[in-house]
Amino acid sequence: MSFLPRTTIARGGKSIGGVPLGILLLEAPYPRILGDLGNGQTWPFPVLYRVVRGASPEKVVLQGARGLLPDFIAAAQDLVALGAEAITTSCGFLSLFQHELAAAVGVPVATSSLMQVPWVQATLPPGKRVGVVTISLSSLTPQHLAAAGVPLDTPLAGTENGREFFRVVIKGESEDMDIALAEQDVVGAGKELVAQHPEIGAIVLECTNMPPYAAALQAAVGLPVYDIYSMICWFHAGLRPRAFA
Repeated sequence: MSFLPRTTIARGGKSIGGVPLGILLLEAPYPRILGDLGNGQTWPFPVLYRVVRGASPEKVVLQGARGLLPDFIAAAQDLVALGAEAITTSCGFLSLFQHELAAAVGVPVATSSLMQVPWVQATLPPGKRVGVVTISLSSLTPQHLAAAGVPLDTPLAGTENGREFFRVVIKGESEDMDIALAEQDVVGAGKELVAQHPEIGAIVLECTNMPPYAAALQAAVGLPVYDIYSMICWFHAGLRPRAFA
């Protein structure tokens, strides 16, 4: 029995091989702990990163990413030239750029964890809804939601009134973060969301820095919790389907 490939021709044209997913990172100094999208060890597969210079969390979240689209397009095109076969980003608020990025790079693009909301809604029994925990409730506009296919009446809760997560990630008040306090902020927002909307049957976390706290939130509310980690693992599965032969 031969174990040689059916063809001996290896296709070139890219600088890097075997890394089909490219990730656009915001320029930020906060810690990229395990579980964060920006920590390479978070992923069970290799990824390509590109930092979009000047795209701070404050500019993207609080200022609507104004003027940054050309920079994101250039960085995404660079990743595709290197070898990326699909693109994602490190901020759920970049749903605003979904159409433009996909049109510019010509490969699959998933800008935001919010894109999961319609998928998760389809799994729920009648009378149950998806709720969203975001890093900044006051900044998440109907335009962000519509760009990701999220119903505009979706129940929402934010972490901006917490003690740690928002002030470090968005305001940049420190390069260090108290992980326990950050977890309390995310879990607290999720518990408040469910308390105010008992019809919620699952939660989607908008922020790509929230996956480290997803398990704690799930345990606290007893509901399924989805985040950028769940979305990107699904996204990557289509890029490299498991071979069962």
